[in-house]
Amino acid sequence: MTATFPDLRGKSVFITGGGSGIGAALTDGFLAQGAKVAFVQRSDASAFQDEMERKHGQRPWFQPCDVTDIAALQGAIAEAARANGPITVLLNNAANDRRHATMDVTPEEWDNLIAINLRPFLFALQAVVPGMRAAGGGAVVNLSSISYMMGHAGMPVYTTSKSGINAMTRAHAHEFGRDGIRVNTLTPGMVLTERQLREVVSEDDISTHIARQALPVRIGPEDMVGPALFLASDASRMVTGQALVVDGGFVTTG
Repeated sequence: MTATFPDLRGKSVFITGGGSGIGAALTDGFLAQGAKVAFVQRSDASAFQDEMERKHGQRPWFQPCDVTDIAALQGAIAEAARANGPITVLLNNAANDRRHATMDVTPEEWDNLIAINLRPFLFALQAVVPGMRAAGGGAVVNLSSISYMMGHAGMPVYTTSKSGINAMTRAHAHEFGRDGIRVNTLTPGMVLTERQLREVVSEDDISTHIARQALPVRIGPEDMVGPALFLASDASRMVTGQALVVDGGFVTTG
């Protein structure tokens, strides 16, 4: 814990994919601030709930949910709001970055990847806006990726969706700004989650990537927590429609 945001204490927070990888770090970080955290993911998260309850003395709300099922996702958001109060912080985090070649992509795979990586961002926001309006405002943080800025080959549908998240963020920032709802994008670099280390990247991949970072250090899921807390907090009350890149200086924006 490097910073405390008192205004996040007691806030009702909803995180998609909040039980593993970056999402788990976000759940941990918001609980540490005293927020009431709810999250969804496809697999069972009971063990993670137990761990968080032991650590923070507060059990995060959890419901299994496939975010491609919009009715189930919006239903889970409604249940979380009944349990924790109207959601005033939404973190759209769930994603699937499995590798795929353009020439092998079928229409069905395109639809499936967009249904995971882009479509839920809009419909989750749609579900929380009424409660945020009633509360006088809120904050939405959309998780993107520097992959599209890099021209990363080998996952074109993923990078397309991640670029689309930025466009959606900017449009929603203006559409809902009059309601006091801020919408921003958090854009991670190469974050070395357990899954990335186990299934995706090699040590050579990591070394090559880090050599191009301005800060030549490994980035972990915990490095996304502080920036997410900032974007969710009133500390960033005049920040909306922006993309905060957290990648150790791999890409240059502005």
